[in-house]
Amino acid sequence: MQIVIALFEGFASLDAVGPFQVFNHLPTAKIIFASERPGLVRDESGSLALYAEAAYQDVPNPDVILVPGGPGQSAQMAPTPLTDWLIEADKTSTWTTSVCTGALILAGAGLLTGRDATTHWLAIEELAKLGANARQERYVFDGKYATAAGVSAGIDIALALCARIAGDEEANRIQLAIEYDPHPPFNSGSPASAPCEIVAAMRASSRFVHSGSGPRL
Repeated sequence: MQIVIALFEGFASLDAVGPFQVFNHLPTAKIIFASERPGLVRDESGSLALYAEAAYQDVPNPDVILVPGGPGQSAQMAPTPLTDWLIEADKTSTWTTSVCTGALILAGAGLLTGRDATTHWLAIEELAKLGANARQERYVFDGKYATAAGVSAGIDIALALCARIAGDEEANRIQLAIEYDPHPPFNSGSPASAPCEIVAAMRASSRFVHSGSGPRL
């Protein structure tokens, strides 16, 4: 089973690495990082890079596609080499998935039109503008399309996808293997629970409100 995780300059590192860590425990999976061209691809911070061993054109028929988000997403909206590849690869994929604002890339390629989907809470309205039925949930499945909310939700959707691929028992084993048992020190992981003043400040500075500024999604 070939799983391709797309990389682009300015991706959010946990969007890609979180699901990778989960998928890496599937015994039948071959995980490939791919980009416009092979080589190192830097994340949003510029200080961490992942190695793309393949160009998009080298992996035309993956079983699973995963697109991370990050501030580099804005440069990856259609038409780009990434969206061109997505449109073609999606024709034969078993699963087409995204984490965080990676959903905007899928939507920009026309793959989420009329479908239930989610993304980072600050980008929900943008996702709706691109034709998806935007839902503010941790992760959403609509047929073969699976989308996750912001950043850390990539681990959740990867586990949920493993359950669909290999069964609940295997997914439970993987969750235990990575000791995924979150107990965060604060109850601020959602706009529904975070302090109102923090939510308001993040909305006001979001790059989806003020182009080029705001938190890195």
